[in-house]
Amino acid sequence: MEKHKAIPEGYMTVGEVGRKMGVTARTLQYYDKEGLLSPSSESEGGRRLYTDKDVIKLYQILSLKHLGFSLDDIKNRLISLDSPTDVANALTEQADDIRRNLEALSKSLKEIETLRAEVLQMKSVDFKKYADIIVNLQMKNEFYWLIKHFDDETLDHFRNHFDVDSGSAMAETFTRLQDEAIRLQKDGVPPESEKGQNFAKEFWEMLMGFTGGDMNMLSKLMETENLNGPDNEWKQRQASASAFIEPALGAYFTALDYNPLEEGAK
Repeated sequence: MEKHKAIPEGYMTVGEVGRKMGVTARTLQYYDKEGLLSPSSESEGGRRLYTDKDVIKLYQILSLKHLGFSLDDIKNRLISLDSPTDVANALTEQADDIRRNLEALSKSLKEIETLRAEVLQMKSVDFKKYADIIVNLQMKNEFYWLIKHFDDETLDHFRNHFDVDSGSAMAETFTRLQDEAIRLQKDGVPPESEKGQNFAKEFWEMLMGFTGGDMNMLSKLMETENLNGPDNEWKQRQASASAFIEPALGAYFTALDYNPLEEGAK
């Protein structure tokens, strides 16, 4: 009886509101502390009391929170919006945010699935390589899968000489030159021609920049031609590109009267 005397008709306690709306007393206390939803009254014993109007506002808060709005947005902007257009604009902004989050999550999911496939092909747990693969996936480097085949010395060289920007630029240069080699081969351009030799010079300079002139590392890179990629396209592209690159470099080294590949093999 004392309880009913202490709680006026039409009011609810924190516990009653919590049970009705599926929230904890701590959540209601937090909303009160943040000025988001304060109780309409207080009992003689100091208990917070809520009305049906408070419950409706709580329902609005929970609904907007479910849509992904932050409590700051709800408190400082949404509740005070007056026109349907204002509310619609706020919802459009939130939809755009959610769409961007979905795109990011979709990208993360793809990266996780790709990394999982790479991990299963590796013979041991190597979180350094995992991190390298993730970074290269984020760079959209199509050669990410080669990382699992490189030794620590080669990977340390890459880590010490390339950051995200320079690594992306180098990968783009390699892809561009590989595509150009395939095109020159299809067009029947002689590897020893001026166009072929200009290509060979640029390709060799790219390799030297990538390896730092380390012939041992270059030989390791050349071995990747025989590796199996995520699909058959890798070997096909490598074979097509090499059909032009190798004779073009051969002619280039002959003109220089020096073959660094043969010197490095000694």
